[in-house]
Order: sequence, then structure tokens, then C-alpha cells
Amino acid sequence: MAFTLDSKRLFRFARWGVILFAAAAVLAAIGYFSRSMPVSVTLVKVERGLVEASVSNTRAGTVKACRRAKMSPPAGGQISRLLVKKGQRVRVGEVLLELWHKDLHAQEELAQDQLASASSHAQEACAMAAAAQRDAERARQLREQGFISSQQLDRTLTDASARQAGCDAARSDIEQGKARIDVARASLERMTLRAPFSGIVADISGELGEYATPSPPGIPTLPAIDLIDDSCMFVSAPIDEVDAAVVKVGQASRITLDAIKGKNFPGKVKRIAPYVLDLEKQARTVEVEVVFSELPKDESLLVGYSADIEIVHKVREQVLRIPTQTLLEGKRVLLYRADGMLEERVVSTGLANWQYTEILSGLNEGEQIVSSLDRAGVKAGVKVQPEAGK
Repeated sequence: MAFTLDSKRLFRFARWGVILFAAAAVLAAIGYFSRSMPVSVTLVKVERGLVEASVSNTRAGTVKACRRAKMSPPAGGQISRLLVKKGQRVRVGEVLLELWHKDLHAQEELAQDQLASASSHAQEACAMAAAAQRDAERARQLREQGFISSQQLDRTLTDASARQAGCDAARSDIEQGKARIDVARASLERMTLRAPFSGIVADISGELGEYATPSPPGIPTLPAIDLIDDSCMFVSAPIDEVDAAVVKVGQASRITLDAIKGKNFPGKVKRIAPYVLDLEKQARTVEVEVVFSELPKDESLLVGYSADIEIVHKVREQVLRIPTQTLLEGKRVLLYRADGMLEERVVSTGLANWQYTEILSGLNEGEQIVSSLDRAGVKAGVKVQPEAGK
């Protein structure tokens, strides 16, 4: 009986031992697999390089042509000749369209005929005046010799003076005839629309035989021809009034276009508006114009593209710098130590833009800081694992 009781007791102790051992093994496994693993991070080195201070536009800018003319003939009339098409390139002075002008052409021919007649009449009048002047000289000599009376001399002198006046009047008619021709030609010129500069015809409003009307003051109408000089383009964009003081004409700029991804184009500030735009429900801005230093050759640059500008107003070379995205609020960075732990470091900064920030103190060249700040678990005091190849 005693043996039976001892066997049962031993069996019970063994069973509890197995249970306790299994529990310990499970806890050990849980502890092993749930242990804290190092966080994977991306690191960047603190290095020396170029840092620029720049300002950018507050709203999208627009690509514009340096010269653009929306033209209509100075006078109204029916389009009799349309010599260009949309998209056609033209040279300065080239005729674009003509209005019906046969009546004005007839007036010019009449003025030329009148001028020819006035020239003939003047030639005759002046020849007679010259003859009368010679008669007056002979009469004066005869009077001195006593061959004619004073009355005869006076009549001769008066006739010479009258004929000279007739000659002068005839010459005046010639000048009037020339003026009438100039007026007729000016009227004809008003019926012809010429290119004021070389460029490309962007649009045409009107067809052959339609009536073209110039724009009266204060009443805008569609232009007959829209001409663009695409050899020179610039971007007009607004910048905040607080940044306007650092912008100067001639400063280097970078232009980016929504239509041409991944590229920027050099430019220079060519104009700063002399006033601030105060539009309702919008921040006060100053309009700035940045001209392309060189138009892109491999890209199609169109007037009207939306664009952004970045104006560089200060540059420092070979200064200690870090990517701006690595800065935390309060000018803090996460420094990677040799033991794999992260340390919070407060820095002092200088020039900055969206890409790089100058470091005046708080970091040394060659140290590594975290750039992947958005990852979970990345904070001071944790152990991290740098990503391979970073």
C-alpha cells in the first residue's frame, strides 16, 4: 500500500515538473522572438559643399514671350488679302493682311496727276517770272539813260513782281501735291497690316472677305492677328512681399516647368514690379520677371506654360551642410553614434533652402545623421541598423 502511495506521489511531481519545464521553454521562446530588433535607418554624412539662400514664388507663374502683339488694322474694312496662316513664321515688315483699298489707290493716282500738273504750271510760271525779271533790269537801265519814263519802269517792275509771286504760288502747289500723295499713301498704309517683328503667327481672327474692325477705346475686340516672338521668353510670377527686399535685377534664378518634369532651366531676374499687389483674400505679392538665359533646344517651350522660379540671393561655398529634410523642429538632428545608438543633437544653422542647410555648430564633418525620420521607432536613445549601401 505504501508503495502505491509513493508511486502516485512521484508521478504527480513528475507531471508538474514537465508542465513547469514546458512553461519556462515557452516563456523563453516568447522572450527570444519578441526581443527588441534594431530599427533600420538611412544615414547621410555631414559634408562640405555649396549652400544657397533663395526665394520662390507663392503661386504658379506663367511663361510669356518678351514680345507679343495682338494686332488689328488701324482702319476698318473688308479683308481682301490674307497672306499668312496659323503657325507660320514671318519676318519683320512682312505683309500679313490687306483690306480693300481701291478707292484709296485711286485717290493716290489722282494726287500724282495733280502733282504732275502743278509741276508743269510752276515750270511755266517761273519761266515767265524769269523773263519779266530780265525785262525789269533792262527797263531800269533805259530809265537811267532817259529813254523811258518812270511810269513805264514802275509797270515793268510790278509785272516782274507779280509773275514771281505766281511762280512762288505754283511751287507751293507742288508741295501741296506732294502732301496729298503722302496723305493718300498713309491711308493706304492703314489698310495694310505688317509684322512689327519677326515671330510666329499664333492666331488669326477673320477670314478672306470678312470685315475687320479696329478696337475702339475702352471696347476690346478680338485682334486680327496674334503674333509671338518666341526667340525670347520669360516667366512672370508673384513672390511674397516679405521676400521682395532681397530680390535684385540680375540675380541668378532657376526655372521649373510643370510640363517638363525633372529639369530646371537657368535664368536671370530682369524686372521687379515697382508696386505691391493687394488682392482681396490673397497675400500681398510683388510680380517678378525671370528671363531664360538660354531657351531649351530639345524641349518644346510654349507661351502660357505654368512655371515656378527660385531666385538665389546669397551663396556660400565649401561650408558644412546637411540636407534640410534631416532637421527636426527646434533645429535638432539625430546623430548616429559608433555604438549604433541614436543621439539627439541641437545645431546652429546659417543659410538654408529646401535642399541644404548650413551648419555653424553642433556637428562635425564626417559624422552621420538620420535622414529617414518618418520611420516608426526612430528616436533618440534607440539602437538602429544603417541600411546597406547608404
